[in-house]
Amino acid sequence: MALQDKLDAFTAELVSGGPPYNIPSFVIDTFRKSTAELIASGQASLAIKAGQQAPGFTLKDSEGATFSSDRLLSRGPLVVTFYRGVWCPYCNLELQALEEARSDIEARGASLVAISMQNAVNSRKSVQQNHLGFPILVDPHGQVAQAFGVRFALPDYLIDLYRNVLKNDLAVFNDDTSWSLPMPARYVIAQDGVVTYSEVNPDYTRRPDPSELFPVLDHLARAGAA
Repeated sequence: MALQDKLDAFTAELVSGGPPYNIPSFVIDTFRKSTAELIASGQASLAIKAGQQAPGFTLKDSEGATFSSDRLLSRGPLVVTFYRGVWCPYCNLELQALEEARSDIEARGASLVAISMQNAVNSRKSVQQNHLGFPILVDPHGQVAQAFGVRFALPDYLIDLYRNVLKNDLAVFNDDTSWSLPMPARYVIAQDGVVTYSEVNPDYTRRPDPSELFPVLDHLARAGAA
């Protein structure tokens, strides 16, 4: 099943209001309102795009190992995905789909990393719960997300929902008091540091299928062999 089909099925189950989630309709309405506002803000259009130079980064994974974009790119193209956190079921479905595609990505000579503002403990949970074979890199205070242009601040009413209704205190979860998150985003970076594929969506329920990466990576492989 394609990733978006899985996400749509989950959304249908969530908005039904029944078990196992039992989500009140006002919660769904609040998320839809905030998503519509983020789309209307045009912030996604300001993010790094294909053809632009990708910001370099050096981050640690959930176990404390250091990863630099320069070193990763010395081996081949780099696939980077930004996600919100282990608390986000849409993000977990995407991570699982990327793990299923990881062997095909690596067979094309590319490396795969995920980047999140959540702290190392929660990133470790993401790796374990989703059975990932690729690293989750911890982005303190969302500095790398900011450099890519995908970080956004949550409106006050959404902060109130997270904190008081959902009991999900992102300030604690991320060790950061800014109450900001990255928009879901996925990039392919060529070895020269230029972005060859970018997908940034302010609607967290919409994610591209990992199979879209394959022709991009195939093209890079052909160009490198020429």
